[in-house]
Amino acid sequence: MLTGPIFLREARTAPRSVRHFVLRAGYVLALFVLLYTAEKALVGLTGDLSAAGRARFGALAFQLLATVQLTLCLFFALLFAAGNVAQEKDRRTLILLLMTDLRSSELVLGKLAASLLGVAALIACGAPVFFLLRLAGGVSVEQIVWSLALCAAASLAAGAWGSLCAFWREKTFQSLALGVLGLVGWLAATEAAVRLAGAGSPVGRWAAALNPFRGLLGLMNPAAGGTVSGPATVSALEPVAALTLLAAALGGLTVWRLRAWNPTRNVNVPAPEPAGDAAAAEEAATARRTSTRPVWANPVLWREVRTRAYGRKAIFIKLAFVALCAAAAFALPAAGEEGGVGAAATLTGLGLLGLILVNAQAVTALTTERDGNTLELLLATDLSAREFTLGKLGGVLFNAKEVLLAPLIPAVVLLWRGALGAEGFVYLVLGYAVLAVFCAALGLHAAAGHASSRRAIAHSLGTVFFLSLGLAVFWLLLIEARSNFFLQFQSFLLFIGFGSVLLLISFNWSQPSNALSAAAFVLPFMTFYAITAYLLNEPLGCLLAVGASYGFAAAAMLVPAVSEFGVTLGGGKE
Repeated sequence: MLTGPIFLREARTAPRSVRHFVLRAGYVLALFVLLYTAEKALVGLTGDLSAAGRARFGALAFQLLATVQLTLCLFFALLFAAGNVAQEKDRRTLILLLMTDLRSSELVLGKLAASLLGVAALIACGAPVFFLLRLAGGVSVEQIVWSLALCAAASLAAGAWGSLCAFWREKTFQSLALGVLGLVGWLAATEAAVRLAGAGSPVGRWAAALNPFRGLLGLMNPAAGGTVSGPATVSALEPVAALTLLAAALGGLTVWRLRAWNPTRNVNVPAPEPAGDAAAAEEAATARRTSTRPVWANPVLWREVRTRAYGRKAIFIKLAFVALCAAAAFALPAAGEEGGVGAAATLTGLGLLGLILVNAQAVTALTTERDGNTLELLLATDLSAREFTLGKLGGVLFNAKEVLLAPLIPAVVLLWRGALGAEGFVYLVLGYAVLAVFCAALGLHAAAGHASSRRAIAHSLGTVFFLSLGLAVFWLLLIEARSNFFLQFQSFLLFIGFGSVLLLISFNWSQPSNALSAAAFVLPFMTFYAITAYLLNEPLGCLLAVGASYGFAAAAMLVPAVSEFGVTLGGGKE
């Protein structure tokens, strides 16, 4: 096999974990909860439906579930592939793999296939739910099959990109940030190419084929591609083939450059002692002592702020994100002409991307210490829990200052043009600051509670991503059901309750507490109130709801951490 023993080991050991079956069952349950909520929001509690009404619901439900599944596949394929390789680098075990008789192709493809095993299982488990929609009508078997194939091809391309970034870069944060920014930039570039060149031009056609969401849009609306001579055929062959070729190209590049990129220069050979007499050695030692820098009262904060703890190339990744936000701000006039919906979507998307990067910075700040075998040394010193936790938190926020400020560039542009008021701008900044602290605290909390760095990263970033995706889906359903909201309130209660259960499991996975349980229960309901307050044009109520709920959740995670050490050093709840 091309994947070699790495994939075989993962395929044999993954079913031994209870988590493997819980995730599969939980994913199917989540699809059914989303399907039930969508049915109540789109159809209502009106009793029996006609055949046309059932077909309309089947088509809309297929569009919703397919979009959610494609988004999940892209994100988690990238996250699992990058995190799997980055963990090998942080633990210095990638060098051992390079010293074996494994071929470069077996190492790269084996890691990629092992990382995508969980994503493939989710696609397979979700397939019966999609085929149940065929009973309602409005969707064909060809649409379902091609949507599943598109999810598989997009996952393969995203995983290949994440694997390339992880083998290329030397730090975990760099791999995750470069992977996420590269994926978002690729989707934005292909969409811009389609709009500028035209969907019918060769450039626009290739760009549309390389954008999985464009391919999914074609499956959702097959009649749009019809001609006078006959109806359009339901097919996603071009996107699936293009994404597969892209994945093959990225994988081939990774295999070719694997041993040129690794081992990185972090693997240092000790410098030889200076030759000569004792006077020369003493002079060299004196020079080293005089070149030291004074350390602050909190050495953890000093190390995070005054040293390049996350690599020398992290600044270029942050500048790329700043450039992306500046380009989005430049494109805001067209969004403003559409009534502000495009501007709000741009601000929300960039803000969520910035929060994901802040969370990645926070979780890797602690997992890197554990994998580098320096966490035990820090805990053995006279550092207090307050100094350690606040030092890490302050260092995360300082190092992510470019990421935090960049999404505010479009908001400043809107404020300067008068499309956003001064009061709304202040509320936006304050709410965004609270969410940034919450994401940083969540990253540290997840990293402290998991002995495995890969699971800590997946747990932390997955929680933020599910919150973001759930917020977006809930927003759309709430807008759709605005006319008869009270008749459908029970379906939204089920959606909110399911989110509370997921947060309860996430927050209390390894360090349970009553405060975290209360935060998990309150957070979805207060988020629901914040969305409704925003739709009712009450920005102050939205800010108070966000500040109270997410601020309380951040405090529930930080207060125990600053009181006593609760870091899992091994043998935790895995």
